[in-house]
Amino acid sequence: MDGEHYFSAQPAGELSLREIDVTLSGDRYRLVTASGIFSPERIDTGTQVLLANVPTPPPGGNLLDLGCGWGPIALSLALESPHATVWAVDVNERALDLVRRNSHIMGLENINACRPEDVPDGLGFMTIWSNPPIRVGKEVLHSMMRSWLPRLEEGADAWLVVQKNLGSDSLQRWLDAEFPGLTVTRTATNKAFRVLRVRNRGAAGSS
Repeated sequence: MDGEHYFSAQPAGELSLREIDVTLSGDRYRLVTASGIFSPERIDTGTQVLLANVPTPPPGGNLLDLGCGWGPIALSLALESPHATVWAVDVNERALDLVRRNSHIMGLENINACRPEDVPDGLGFMTIWSNPPIRVGKEVLHSMMRSWLPRLEEGADAWLVVQKNLGSDSLQRWLDAEFPGLTVTRTATNKAFRVLRVRNRGAAGSS
C-alpha cells in the first residue's frame, strides 16, 4: 500500500483516482478508488465472502458499515435498503471521500460517510456489516467491538468477516466472553474466511 497503512487518517500519497468495474447487488458499476486505502484494485475476497453470506438487510432504520473503505459494503446496503440510512464509518478521510463519490455515481442519497466520532451518540443500528481491519491489532480491534456492538438494536445482528489465519476463531471466543448478552455463531466458511453473526438477544444484551 505505497508504504503506508490504509487505516491512516490522512494517506500521505497524492490522490490519484482510478476506475474499477464491480458487481454490487447483481448489477455492474464503474466506480472510483485510489491508493492509500484498503483493496483499491477490486472488492477484496473477505468482503465478497461477507456479501455472499448475509441476509437481506432491514428495510429501514440505521445500518452500519464499520471500516467502510471505498464503500462496497455500504453501497450494497444502500442498494438493498433504499429507505434506510446507511452509516459508512472509517478513520481514513480518503476512503470517506471515495464513498461519497461512489454514492453520487450510483445516485444513492441514503449514505452518510463519516468518521466514528461524527456518528451521533446513542444512535442504534438495525444491522452492522463489517470486514474489520484486523491488522490494526487486537487492542484497537477489541476497542472497536466494544464501541459499536452494544449499539445493536434489540433483536438485531452484526455480521463480521474475518480471515481464519488472522484470528477469526480467537475473535469469536473473545466476543463470547466479552459480551454475555450477545450470541456469537459462525454462519459460513469460504476461501479461508469465517462469517460471524453477533445477535443482540434482547434486554440482556444492553447490560
